[in-house]
Amino acid sequence: MSRAILKLEPRLDTARASALATAILDHAGADLELDASEVTHIGALGVQVIRAAAQSWKRSGHTLSLSGASADCADQIHLLGYSVDTICKWGDG
Repeated sequence: MSRAILKLEPRLDTARASALATAILDHAGADLELDASEVTHIGALGVQVIRAAAQSWKRSGHTLSLSGASADCADQIHLLGYSVDTICKWGDG
């Protein structure tokens, strides 16, 4: 099965949360990889959008993953209580 790749915007803050949600939902029903290589800022709402998508993807039997997170992105995710390895994990997996 092929996996779609969505290149994330450099800033995932409150102003970009709606666009992020829309971009992710455009890939509903398929496995999706979020390319965070150019993300320089991710706020709590950006993390919340990704977490909600991860829950939805798991329920639908598809996978959602985050790849290539920049150092700034990884640090900010960590400050919000997750890691690049756990941000897309929901429940047991």
